[in-house]
Amino acid sequence: MAVAVEQLLTPEISRPARYLGNELGSVHKDWETASVRWVLTYPEVYEVGASNLGHIILYSILNAQPRQLCDRAYLPAPDLATKLRTTQTPLFAVESKRSLTAFDILGFSLSYELGATNILEMLDLAQIPLTWRERMQSGAWNVEQGCYPLIFAGGQTATSNPEPYADFLDFIALGDGEELLPEIALVIEEGKSAGLDREALLLDLAQVPGVYVPQFYDVDSNGSVHPNRADVPERVLRRVADPIPAYSIGLVPYVETVHDRLTVEIRRGCTRGCRFCQPGMLTRPARDVAPDQVVDAIEQGMRATGYNEFSLLSLSCSDYLALPAVGLEVKNRLQGENISLSLPSQRVDRFDENIAHIIGGTRQASLTFAPEAGTQRMRDIINKGLTNEELLRGVKTAYEQGWDRVKLYFMIGLPGETDADVLGIAETMRWLQQECRTKGRKPISFNVTISNFTPKPHTPFQWHSVSTTEFRRKQDLLRQEFRTIRGVKANFTDIRLSAMEDFLGRGDRRLSAVIRRAWELGAGMDAWWESLDRAFSAWTEAIEEAGLDCKYRAVESGEWNLQFKGEAQAHEVSFLENLLALPLPWDHVDTGIDKDWLQADLHRALEAATVPDCSFEGCSHCGVCGADFGHNIVVPPLPIPKFSGHFVPHQERVQRLRVWFGKQGDMSLVSHLDLVRLFDRAIRRAAIPISFTGGFHPGPRISFANALSLGVTSSAEIAEFDLTQTMDVNTFHHQFAAQLPADVPIYRVEELAPGTSSATQQLEQAEYQIAVCLADETPDPDPSVAQWQDWVGQILATPELLMEHTTKSGKQKWVNLRDRLWELEVVPIDSSKLSQRQSLSAHSEAVVLRFVGSCRNDGTMLRPEHIIHMLELVTGKAFHLLAAHRNQLFLVAAA
Repeated sequence: MAVAVEQLLTPEISRPARYLGNELGSVHKDWETASVRWVLTYPEVYEVGASNLGHIILYSILNAQPRQLCDRAYLPAPDLATKLRTTQTPLFAVESKRSLTAFDILGFSLSYELGATNILEMLDLAQIPLTWRERMQSGAWNVEQGCYPLIFAGGQTATSNPEPYADFLDFIALGDGEELLPEIALVIEEGKSAGLDREALLLDLAQVPGVYVPQFYDVDSNGSVHPNRADVPERVLRRVADPIPAYSIGLVPYVETVHDRLTVEIRRGCTRGCRFCQPGMLTRPARDVAPDQVVDAIEQGMRATGYNEFSLLSLSCSDYLALPAVGLEVKNRLQGENISLSLPSQRVDRFDENIAHIIGGTRQASLTFAPEAGTQRMRDIINKGLTNEELLRGVKTAYEQGWDRVKLYFMIGLPGETDADVLGIAETMRWLQQECRTKGRKPISFNVTISNFTPKPHTPFQWHSVSTTEFRRKQDLLRQEFRTIRGVKANFTDIRLSAMEDFLGRGDRRLSAVIRRAWELGAGMDAWWESLDRAFSAWTEAIEEAGLDCKYRAVESGEWNLQFKGEAQAHEVSFLENLLALPLPWDHVDTGIDKDWLQADLHRALEAATVPDCSFEGCSHCGVCGADFGHNIVVPPLPIPKFSGHFVPHQERVQRLRVWFGKQGDMSLVSHLDLVRLFDRAIRRAAIPISFTGGFHPGPRISFANALSLGVTSSAEIAEFDLTQTMDVNTFHHQFAAQLPADVPIYRVEELAPGTSSATQQLEQAEYQIAVCLADETPDPDPSVAQWQDWVGQILATPELLMEHTTKSGKQKWVNLRDRLWELEVVPIDSSKLSQRQSLSAHSEAVVLRFVGSCRNDGTMLRPEHIIHMLELVTGKAFHLLAAHRNQLFLVAAA
C-alpha cells in the first residue's frame, strides 16, 4: 500500500534534503489554476540534475508562462528507490510531492546514450508503462481520468539520433527548448480543451517544428526512417534559440551539487569545425550574448543567490572575444566579496594574462585545455586549428601565472592515426615540461585524460570507428611511455564503455529492445561506476538476447575503419563511396548541416586539409545559415578594463553577534554542513559585512555552537558572526532573517562584548525532548505511563550504563552514558515541542521524554539515540526513536 511521501523522507535515507523541493528559487504554483502541468524529470541523481543549466532554464521559462505549472523530479538514490518499491509508492515530483502520473507531461533530458536506462527506471518507479504502445488508451486524453502522461525527451543525445529510444517516448524535442516547450504547452492546452484523444494530440504536436513523434514514422529495411502518413514532415527540424542569461538565475540547492555555483551562458554554438565534435555540429550557428547582459546577469545572480563562485559557459569560452573584458569587469565589480570564476575546457591558443587574471585569485581554479591530438598532422586531420607554438604559448602562460598543474584532454583512435601520432601525446608532455621550467621552481605537471574516439551522428567522422583490440593496443603503448615521464598522471577511458556508447549512439530502432532488457538486468548508469564488469555483462547479454550480437561484434571490430595513408587504393575509394551512400538511422533529423558537406569534409580530413572557423573567417558552406537556423552572431573584442587586483580578505573583527535560531520542519533533513553553506549564502544575499579568515582559502567567520544531528528539530541553535563593520542589531536581524527559509526562524540577536568566549567554548549541556515507543517486534502490550516512569527511574538509579564508542582514530572504548545524563522525565505529548513533520498520531503508544545531558564539543555528548540505548539496557526490550527536538543549549561563562 502506498504511503505518504513524507514518511519516506527520513534521516535513514541518504541526503533526504535532495527530495524536499524547498530550495531558494523553487516555484510553487497553484495546482488547480494550471491548465497544463509539467514535470521536468532529470534522469540522474539530484546533485547532477539540479545543477544542470538547461534544466534550470527550462524550469524557469515554463513557470513564467501563464496557466503552466512546472515541477521537478530526479532519479532517486537506490535507498529511496527501494523504499518506493517496497511500499508501492509511485515516484513523486519534489515540490508538490504528487505522483508523476498526476501530471500531463513528463520531459526527460537525455545527454548521453547510456542514460536511457535511467529513464526506464524512473518510469517504472512512477508506475507508468515503458513504451508508447502500452500507454495508448481510447477516448479523450485526460490524466485526471486515468490516462497516462505524455512522455518526451530532449537533449543532445535525443536530438542527434532518437531512434534507439523511440519505442519509449511519445515524442522527442529536437534542439533548443526555450521557444519549443512553450509552443508544445499551447498545443497541449488546446488539445485538452478540445477533448482530443492521445493520437490526435500527438498528431497536432507533430506539426510543431522540432517535434518528432516516432509512432508516425516507420523504419525501412535499409535502416532509413520515413513517415507512415502524409500529414507529418519527411524530415524534422532542429530548433534553435538564443541564450537568455536572465533565466540562469534559478535554483539554489541546499545540498552541495556537482556544479555548486552560478552558471551563465555567454555563447551558444561553435563553428570551429572539429570533425569529431557533435555539439559543435548540433548547435550551429554560433550566437554570442551581449556583454552587458552577461555582466548584469552575473552581478544580479551572485547577489540573488549568494554563491561565491560563478562559471561562464560555452563550448569554447575563449571564442567569446569579449571574455577578457567581461570577466575583468565582473571581477572588479565583485572584488571585495571573495568571488571566484571557473571556466570549462577552453582554447589554449586564446589563453593569455587577461584570462589568467579573471580565473586566478585566492581560490585558483583548475585549468583545462584540450589539444585532442599529440601531433600537428592529427590536429589538422580533426580540424582542431591549433599549432604547436600556440599550445606551448598557452601552457607557458599558465605556468608563468602560477599554475603548477594543468589538465589536458587527448583522444586516440581518430581517422588516419598512426602509432607515431599516439606516441606523440607522450612526446608533447615531455616537450611542454622541458619548455616550462624556471629556476627555483619545479617543472609543470599534468593530469592527462586519454579518451577513446567515439563516432557521433551528424559529424564528418560518423563514418569511422576503431576496433576495441586496436584501442587496447594504443592504450598500452601510451601507458608504457608514460611510465618514463615524471609529473604526468594519466587516466584512460574504459574501452567497453566507449564501445557501448558507439553501439547505442549510431544504432537504430531495434536497440529499444536492448535498452529495455539491459535495464531489466540492472544496467543503470550507476552500474558503470560501481561495477564495470556487471554493467558490461548486462548490456552484452541484452544484445545477445535481442539477436544483435553480430552488430555489436562489428562495432568491436571497427566496422567502418578509415585508415587511408598517402595515395588511396582503388578498393579503399570504392569502400568509402559505398559507405557514404548508405542511409543512416538519423537522416530524417534536419540539423541544418548538409550531409553532402559532412561527406566532403571527411574527404578533406583524410587529406589533412583544414577548414577555417566561419565565425571569424569565410563561410564554410555547411548549410546551416538561413531562415530556419539564423546566422552567426559574433561580439567583437571590447576594451579591457584595468585589473583592480584579486580579492584580499577583510579580516578585521569589529563586532561579534550571537544569534539564536531554530531548525524546524523539513529543514531538519538538511545536514549541518549544508546548513553552514546556507548561512554563508544568506549572509552574502543580505550584504552583511562578514569578516573572513586568512590563508589560501579564506572563509566567512561564522561559528556554530554545536552541530545538530540530521532529522532533529530545534528551537535552541546558536551561531556567531564576526563583522568588519558595526551593525545595528535589529538591522542585522531583519536583513539576515529575510534571506532564510521560514523553517529557520531567528529568535534573537545579541551583541557580545569584545573578547567574550565563543558559544562553542561555553557550551556544557543541552535539553531535548524525544518521542519513543516500543519496537514493532516487541510482543509486549503497550506500556502504561507508570511503566515508562518506572523505566526512567531505573535509568536514574543505575550508576553505570556502558556503550562501546569508536574514536576518530578508529579505536574502541567504553563510555558510561549515565555520567552524561543530568535529568530524565516523562512529559505530556500535548505539551511537547516535537516537530509536526513527524506526526505522532500514528503512534498512539508513543511517549515523550525530556532529558538534559552533556553537550560539549570535545565529544562528551549525550544524544537522543543514547537514551534509547540506556532504555534497552535496563529493560531488555527494543525501542524506536520516532522524533527528537532540542529545546535548549546551556552556556557556562568562562572563568
